[in-house]
Amino acid sequence: MSTLTVTAKGQVTLRKDLLEHLGVHPGEKISVDKLPDGRIEVKAARPTGKISDLFGSLKAKRKGRSLSIEEMNEIIARGWAGKR
Repeated sequence: MSTLTVTAKGQVTLRKDLLEHLGVHPGEKISVDKLPDGRIEVKAARPTGKISDLFGSLKAKRKGRSLSIEEMNEIIARGWAGKR
């Protein structure tokens, strides 16, 4: 069991070994659940959405007709060649 210190601001810092155990990296989120008897449960917060939730999310930002596969391939080829 680890012992952590609470700062004057009420903050607690988790040590590196605890973060590694949770599989959490800088910038990621941690969820905390309150349990009975003054206990808490700390878990890595994982996204709960599905990939299909993203389908069409950029559609509203694009104006005009859709590109054909040939047009996309041409744009990609120009990008690889350093041409814009």
